[in-house]
Amino acid sequence: MIESADLAVKTLGPCRIDSPLAPLLAQRVKSFYNVDESDKVLFDDTLSGMSARNVPPQELPGFEPAGPRRKIFFDPSKTRAGIVTCGGLCPGFNDVIRALTMELHYRYGVRKVYGFCNGYQGFIAKYRRDVLELTPEVVSHINEQGGTILGTSRGQQDAVEIVDCLERMGINILFVVGGDGTLRGGLKIAQEIAERGLKIAVVGVPKTIDNDIMFIDQSFGFQTAFSVATESIRAAHVEAQSAPHGVGLVKLMGRHSGFIACYASLAKNDANFVLIPEVPFSLEGENGLLNTLRRQIERSGHAVIVVAEGAGQDLIENCSKETDASGNLRLTDIGMFLKQRIADDFREAGLELNLKYIDPSYAIRSVAANPYDSVYCIRLSHNAVHAAMCGRTEMIVGRWNARFVHVPMLLAVRQRYQVDPNGDLWMSVLESTGQPPVFH
Repeated sequence: MIESADLAVKTLGPCRIDSPLAPLLAQRVKSFYNVDESDKVLFDDTLSGMSARNVPPQELPGFEPAGPRRKIFFDPSKTRAGIVTCGGLCPGFNDVIRALTMELHYRYGVRKVYGFCNGYQGFIAKYRRDVLELTPEVVSHINEQGGTILGTSRGQQDAVEIVDCLERMGINILFVVGGDGTLRGGLKIAQEIAERGLKIAVVGVPKTIDNDIMFIDQSFGFQTAFSVATESIRAAHVEAQSAPHGVGLVKLMGRHSGFIACYASLAKNDANFVLIPEVPFSLEGENGLLNTLRRQIERSGHAVIVVAEGAGQDLIENCSKETDASGNLRLTDIGMFLKQRIADDFREAGLELNLKYIDPSYAIRSVAANPYDSVYCIRLSHNAVHAAMCGRTEMIVGRWNARFVHVPMLLAVRQRYQVDPNGDLWMSVLESTGQPPVFH
C-alpha cells in the first residue's frame, strides 16, 4: 500500500531566487503552466481506490506536480550541471541530452553544462573518459541520430569517487539518464552527497526500453521500440505465409517485462502466440506450446510466434548463472532454444517445417526516436530541469495518469513494472491472438 510519505520528494532547501521564467509565469496566472505547489496529482485514479483509504480528500496520497516554480534554489549564473547516460541504448537518449542542455542554457541561463562520457565510468579517474562541454551548438542536431553522443556503459561505480569528481568540478546538478540500475546508482550518489552535507541535486530521467520502471505511465523510447518491432513481426508473417508449414519466430526485448512483445503484437496483429516472462508456459503436454503449434499449422498452414527474451527461462536446462556488469543474470537465448525444440518436434512427428528466426533487438535499440518519443523526451527533460533548479533531489520525472510528476527514486526502484497476467493488456493479447490462456 502506497502512503503519502512514500511520495514525498527531497529538497536541498527553500527556494529564494526569482526564476528567470517568472515573467512568463506571471502572464499565465490562471494557466496550469504555473504550478500550484500546494497541489498534488492523486495516486489513486478510481473512486473505489480513494474510498478504500477512508481518509479526508486532503489526506489522499499524491505525487508532487512537475513544472516551473516562481522561486528557484540555484542561482543560474553560478550553476554547473552534468549529464550522464547509462545502460543499454534506447531511442531518445540524444533527444534528452539536447533538451536538457537547451532548457538549461536558454530558459535558465546556465552556461556550464558538462556531459560525462561512457556512463558512470566518466566520473572515475582510472578510466580516463572524456568530459564534453555541452552547448546549444554541440547538441543542435543530435536528436536526428540514434544512440548517445556521450556513450554509455554498464556496471556499478564507487559513489564516493563519483561525488569526489562532482566536488572537484563544482557541479551543482547531476542529471542521470538510464534505467533501474542507473537510478539505483543515482540513489547511492544522492545519499553520499547528503552524508557530506553538500548541496548537489540528483535528478533522474528514466530510460528503459522494456518499460519496466514503476510509478510512471511510460518510459521514453518504448513507443519507438515497439513500433520498429512490428516490422519484424510483419516480416515473420510474410515468410511464414510464403512456405509450406511456415513458422515465423521473433524474439523481442523484455528481460522481466513483456510490454514490447505485447504492444508490438497488438499493433501488427499477425502473431498467433505471444510468450512473456510474466506468464509461464509449457512445451510438452496435450495443450503445451508444441502440440498447440502443430494444430495451428494443420489448421492454417503457418504460424507466427513472438517471444520476449526473458520468457521460458525455467524450461532451459543448465541455464547460465553468470551475471553481466550490471549484476543482471545472463539470459539463455530463448529464441534459439525454441527454434531447436520446434524443429526437433516437427522432425519427430514426420512433418515438414520451414522456420525463420528473427532477432531485431540491437537494430531496435539503435534507431532515432519517433516523433511521439521525441516530444515526450523534450517534455520530460524540461520538467527535470525545472525540478533540479528548484533544488529537488533523489527523484525522477515521469508521467502519472497523463500528468507530469516528481517520483522519489527509492519508490521508482522498489520493484519492476510488469504485465499483469490478469489485466486488460494481457486479455487484449489473448483476444487478438486466440491463443489459450495457459499452455500445459
